[in-house]
Amino acid sequence: MRLLHGDCLELLPTLAEASFHACVTDPPYHLTSIVKRFGSPTAAPAGFGTDGAFARASRGFMGKVWDGGDVAFRPETWAAVLRVLKPGAHLAAFSGTRTYHRMVCAIEDAGFEIRDQLAWVFGSGFPKSHDVSKAIDKAAGAEREVLGVAGKSGSVRNCMAGDFTGGEYMATAPATDGARQWVGWGTALKPAWEPIVLARRPLAERTVAGQMLVTGTGALNIDACRVHASDAPPCPGGGVVGAGTSYELPDSHGEMPAGRWPANLVHDGSLEVLEAFGDESRARFFYHAKADAGDRAGSRHPTVKPIALMRWLVRMVTPPGGSVLDPFAGTGTTGAACRVAGFGCVMMEREAEYVADAARRLGLDTQHQTPYSAASS
Repeated sequence: MRLLHGDCLELLPTLAEASFHACVTDPPYHLTSIVKRFGSPTAAPAGFGTDGAFARASRGFMGKVWDGGDVAFRPETWAAVLRVLKPGAHLAAFSGTRTYHRMVCAIEDAGFEIRDQLAWVFGSGFPKSHDVSKAIDKAAGAEREVLGVAGKSGSVRNCMAGDFTGGEYMATAPATDGARQWVGWGTALKPAWEPIVLARRPLAERTVAGQMLVTGTGALNIDACRVHASDAPPCPGGGVVGAGTSYELPDSHGEMPAGRWPANLVHDGSLEVLEAFGDESRARFFYHAKADAGDRAGSRHPTVKPIALMRWLVRMVTPPGGSVLDPFAGTGTTGAACRVAGFGCVMMEREAEYVADAARRLGLDTQHQTPYSAASS
């Protein structure tokens, strides 16, 4: 395990070319719009020159600097990743539904082949919608009649409640004709999935088989990621779900237990998601709940992924004894997954708070995880 504290755009050039078997990462989603972050196309240019420093210092999701800028949308970011991957090595990177296209175009422009798109489906998304009816009354200075407390278990659940944000809230009735006209209208859907791009550095050999013999890269470890239903928890409506703990490695005789071929859909096993599947299909997909306290390991990072999910991904794209790169390490979940799966991992993280979280989680000496500087490279 290596944890490097610094900007990946500065750290990646210091690594040896073609030295990693895979890259599994969760880069910034850059969810705040480009216009809000950088101004309109006619706005005056930023005063930080043309080196990208202003972009990387801007703020994005929840006002966080690490989600600002456009590092995941820049082809040079992924070109730097491609350089240190072996020919045929796979890249698996998460993104947001609104910004995935920009990241994938940058990955493709950098020279990667786009192989697939995986879907991480969950039922615990929280809608962040703007209630149009309430906004109209507020703009008119009109006071709305309070109907009572409503919410998931509340009794006031009708079209006047304006339940767009989840949880408990004070339900009110529209006060103006304009507000009554647009009751029930909002600005966002409930988030229920995140896309994951699966890309590959082009082969250096003529065939995948030839590349596998030379570098151990180019193909996916299907058997290590099969979905098994034998130890899965029961579904509310009967049957079982393919559990995240049930993908297995070959036994002592080298034989692989039976299991379903891994799909490009992963889910969290929540009731809301399970109800969307028939009893016959629930066990067809890899399952693991969203990140819990154990996955967070005491960190306050808002986008922590489940270790089991990351372990499934690293097993899919990494040969036995291989090495994984994570240029956006966050709290070190990829590193934790690699440790369990038996892979080496080099992680990079710019934010000191999350470097400390990752170092604590992985038992690394934070004194050696010093900020990167060109003078010390």
